[in-house]
This record gives sequence, C-alpha cells and structure tokens, in this order.
Amino acid sequence: MLKQTLQQKLLQKLSPQQIQFIKLLQVPTASLDTRIKEELEENPALEDGSLANMNDPVEDYPDKDPDDFDSNEESYDEEFSVEDYIQEDDYKDYGAGFSGDDEEDRKEMPIAIQDSFFEKLQNQLDLLALTDKQYIIGNQLIGSLDDDGYLRRPILSLIDDLAFSQNVIAEENEVLDMLQVIQEFEPAGIGARDLQECLLIQLKKRDLNNPILKKAIAVVQDYLEEFTKKHYDKIEKQLDVNSEELKDIINEILKLNPKPGDSSLVAGKQLHIIPDFHISNNDGTLHLTLNGRNAPELRVSRSYQEMFEHYEKAEKNDKKMKEAVQFVKQKLDSAKWFIDAIKQRQQTLLKTMNAIMEFQYEYFLSGDERLLKPMILKDIADKIEMDISTVSRVANSKYVQTEFGTFLLKSFFSEAIQTESGEEVSNKEVKKILEECISNEDKRKPLADEKLTDILKDKGYNIARRTVAKYREAMNIPVARLRKEL
Repeated sequence: MLKQTLQQKLLQKLSPQQIQFIKLLQVPTASLDTRIKEELEENPALEDGSLANMNDPVEDYPDKDPDDFDSNEESYDEEFSVEDYIQEDDYKDYGAGFSGDDEEDRKEMPIAIQDSFFEKLQNQLDLLALTDKQYIIGNQLIGSLDDDGYLRRPILSLIDDLAFSQNVIAEENEVLDMLQVIQEFEPAGIGARDLQECLLIQLKKRDLNNPILKKAIAVVQDYLEEFTKKHYDKIEKQLDVNSEELKDIINEILKLNPKPGDSSLVAGKQLHIIPDFHISNNDGTLHLTLNGRNAPELRVSRSYQEMFEHYEKAEKNDKKMKEAVQFVKQKLDSAKWFIDAIKQRQQTLLKTMNAIMEFQYEYFLSGDERLLKPMILKDIADKIEMDISTVSRVANSKYVQTEFGTFLLKSFFSEAIQTESGEEVSNKEVKKILEECISNEDKRKPLADEKLTDILKDKGYNIARRTVAKYREAMNIPVARLRKEL
C-alpha cells in the first residue's frame, strides 16, 4: 500500500537570467565577441547598435570608465519595458554608407599558407624513387607519427594496420628499412622511437670527425640516465674527461631538439591575451578602465517591437496569431535579458577589479611583487558584498594590463605568512626572495631546500623546509641537483 506524505522544503534555484549572467561573467574578453555573435544569430530581436551606426565617428572598442555606468540597474524581476533599449535613431541600411576608403580598411589581411608538419614529410617522401609497396609503408609510418615527431606505435601493430587497412603484407625488416629512410628526413630526429634514438639521429648527422661529438654520442648512448640526473662526476670518470671537456660535450647535447615535430609549429603557437582592464598611473593616482569590448552597443530591434505592437492589436482569437505574439514576446524578452546580463557583467567586472586595485594600491603603483598584500577571495567578496564564487569567476579568467605587464587577476591573490616580528606578509614576497636566491646561487653548488630555509629564517620568515619545497615546485624550479651546471 502506497503511503502519501506532504513535505515542505526550502530550495534555492537560479533563474534562467541568473544562469545566463553567471555564464557571461566567466567568459573572457577574447571570447565575448563570439558569444555575442552567437546570440545575435539566434535572436533576431537583438541588434548590434555599432553596425547600425557605422557612419558615426566613434572609436573602435574604446575603454570604459567606471563612472560611465549607472550602478542602479533595473533588476530582472522588474516589468519589461522595451522602450528603454530602443535607440531613437532612425534605421540605417546596413549595406549602405561605405565609401571607398572604408572598403579598403575592411579588406582582410592576407594569410600566409604554410605546409603542415606531415605535408612537409610527405613532400620529402614523394621525391624518393620507391616501389609502390615502399611508398605505402612510408605513408603509413608518416601517418603514425605523433605531434612530437616520434613513432610510438610498435612495428608489429603497423604491420597489422598495413594488412587490414591497405591490404599490404609487409615484413618487419621492410618496415624498419623504410623507418630508417624517414629518419633521414628533415627536421633531424624525426621518426625516432624514444628520446635516446632522437638525440642519436641528430648527433650522427653532424661532423663525426669532431671528438667532442663522438663523446656526446657516447654520453647519449651509454650514460643518458646519468646525464638527465646530472651525475656529471660519474660521466667524467667513465669517459676520462675533465670538467671543461664535459662542459663542451653537454653543450653539444643541449643544442639538440628533443621534440623535432614541434619545430615547424613554434612560430604559430603564440598566446594572444586581450586584457579586460587597463590601469594607468597618473602622477601617483591610479585610473581603472574597462576594455570597450566588454561594453558592446546592443539594442532591441525596432522592427520586432513594431511587429509585436501590430500583433497585439490584431484579432486575439486566432491560434496562429497567439503563437506569433508569444514567439515575438519571447524573443523581445530574451533580447532584454541578454542586454541586462551584459550590463550587469560590466558592473561586476569593474566593481571587482576596482576593489582589487584599491586593496593592492601600492603594488599597482610600482609593480614590486614584494608590496603585494595577503589577499584571499573572501577579502574582495566582503568588500564588494558579493559571493566568493562571483569573485572567483572574475579572477580565474580575466586579465589586467598595467604599465609593467599584463597579469591574470588570480595572480594577485595569496595567503598570509607571519614573520618573526608578527607582521603578516604575502607568500608572493617569500617566493620572490626564493627566486632571487636561486637566480644568484653558484650553479656549480646550487642551494638545497634546507639552505634556502635557513636563508629565509635569517630574513625573518620562519617557514618549514617542506613549505620551501612546495613554493619552489609551484614556481617550476627543479631541485638543487638538477640545477647544477658545470
């Protein structure tokens, strides 16, 4: 027998508008244009006001000052008034009004066409006089290389692939012969099956009459583990060389490329960061502006508003007319909500960044990391009276451009460390001192973590050795033995 009960619960749910705002808040400036274009394509009731006013003399993506925004925006729960979002300007033809100069400015920049890594290998294969079977095997080998240029698949697996996909029965020695051919291709080291083979291929392509190169081959071939762990004293003893000769040998090995497949892609792998904020120093007074891309000129379509007014006056008994009214009203509401979300995003970004700037004012004046104060997400959340998750979404994906570099907001947050005098300082200050100590150390006798701990204690920072090791690893600095140089 079923038992029916009544239960009262208090649940907190986000409205669709709040969810939309949260998603927009964590979108960085570089991706905001794409997100707005998607919304413009999906919602015909939303328009880009900058396109409609292209003849107006406005600056592309001007920075927005915090004072430009009204802090008292209408909430999502207020009744929708579409007139607030419709500009009084008459419509202009989107396709008209372009002069010859404008057309010249709008021409796209030519893009250089370059062969890919695999296309370059394929071109070298095409130049060889090969039988059909050799050519198919070579093609299969090139297609099996990874992005680093290595062949990490077993030879027997390649033989199976040739049999099942190419209907070619190949022997192991035939595949290995073609692999040797491909290993002669450029860039040097391509087609290797591990790091050792990659380095050996590159070394053997150089002047083998050079005694230093011969010993470099011996190091890679017989003492690679000692080399990677920097046990230089063992290598000196085994090769019977002095420290100066070993230094020349190590330098030759360090010139080699451990990932030859990446060599043709280095130029294209450039990280492009678009700052969300700009901080300028005007005679000791900091001035914060928001990147204009965060403040697009969006508005509700006048034609959709007129369509809605027309449908409202039409006969209400018609089912199709009711559906049309509902559809247009939905698109108008959606456009209004998106514009509101964009405006709220602008205000939240400015409010959060302004609080961070005020908190770290001395740092932003000079750029000295030692002046960074201990600051956690809760400090800023309390200051702007918002949730910690909101501050986290802003800090994790937004950048600020200053006079001394462009930084992720997350980098300004740090935990506090207490000195012997009782003063609280940022762990950024400790990391800066560690970095300076390591950069100024004698590379022949690098400082161990215990010694670094003693140096910090002498400076008044009483922290444990394991904390020093944690900070060193966070800065991607290896242990003392691996920092040793000849």
